[in-house]
Amino acid sequence: MASWSFLLHFLFCKIILIMAKKSKRIRWVVKAGSNMVCNGGPLLIKSWAQQVAQLRRDYNIEVIWVSSGAIASAKSRIATNKIPKKNLKLNEKQALSAIGQPLVMDLYNMALQAESLRGAQVLLTSDDLNHRGRRQNLKNTLQTLLKWDIIPVLNENDTVATEEIQFGDNDSLSARVAIHMNADRLVILTDVDGLFDSDPTKNPQARLVPSLERVATKDLTQPGLKGKSQHGTGGMYSKLLASRLATQKGIESFLVKGDLPSVLLQLAKGVSVGTHIKAKKSK
Repeated sequence: MASWSFLLHFLFCKIILIMAKKSKRIRWVVKAGSNMVCNGGPLLIKSWAQQVAQLRRDYNIEVIWVSSGAIASAKSRIATNKIPKKNLKLNEKQALSAIGQPLVMDLYNMALQAESLRGAQVLLTSDDLNHRGRRQNLKNTLQTLLKWDIIPVLNENDTVATEEIQFGDNDSLSARVAIHMNADRLVILTDVDGLFDSDPTKNPQARLVPSLERVATKDLTQPGLKGKSQHGTGGMYSKLLASRLATQKGIESFLVKGDLPSVLLQLAKGVSVGTHIKAKKSK
C-alpha cells in the first residue's frame, strides 16, 4: 500500500510540474540603479542572480534586467590622471561607458553562471524604441532569449547616446521596455526604501508611502525628488515618471531598496515592500 501511495504522489508531482511549465510565464522588468550596482558590487549582484533563478524555478517568473552603472564602474575602476574627476564632457562619458560596460556585464555573467544561467548583453537607445522596425527587432530578440532561458541584461548604449547619457534615462528605458514587452510588473531597485511623503534627508519624521493608486502631479512636485546621488543622475523624480508611464499602460510598478534581503522574492510572495504603484485596470 505504501508503495502505491508513493507512486501516486510521485505522478501527481510530475503532473503539477508539467502543467506549471506549460502555463504562461509571468514577466517582470527589473531595473538596477548605478548606486546599487557600484556600492553593492559582486555580492549584491550575486544575490540578485540567485533570486532571478528562484523566481524562474519556484514562481514561473521570467526577468528582463535593465542595469545602469557602466560609467560609474569605469570611473571607480580605472586609475589614471587623464580622466577628469568631475564636469565630464559628453565624449568623456561615452568613452567611460565603453570601458565600464564590459566590467558590469562580467559581474552579471559570473553571478548568473553560478546559478547555471546565462546572460545576454543588449545595448539600445531611445531612438531604437522610437523606430518601428528596430523596436520590433528588439522585441523579437528579447522574446527569443527568454524562450531559450537566457537572461537579457539591457543598458543604454551610452557610447552613442546623447540626451539619455545626460539625463540618466534608464528609468524611462525600463518602463518603455516593459510596455513593449507586455510585462506584468516593473520593479525599480534603488538605494532608498521607496517614496516618502517628504524629503527624508531633511525631515526625520518622513514616512514611507507604501501604496499609490497613481502617480499624480503633486507626487512629482515634492522637494528633493530631483536630487542626484553619488553615482546616479535620475533621482526619485525619474523613477516616478517611469512608474507613471508603466502604470498608465496597465503594468504595476514597485520602487524598492535593492539591497534588502531577498527583496525580489518578497515581492513575488506578495509581501509589502517599498512603494507599490497600482496599474490601471485596462492593459
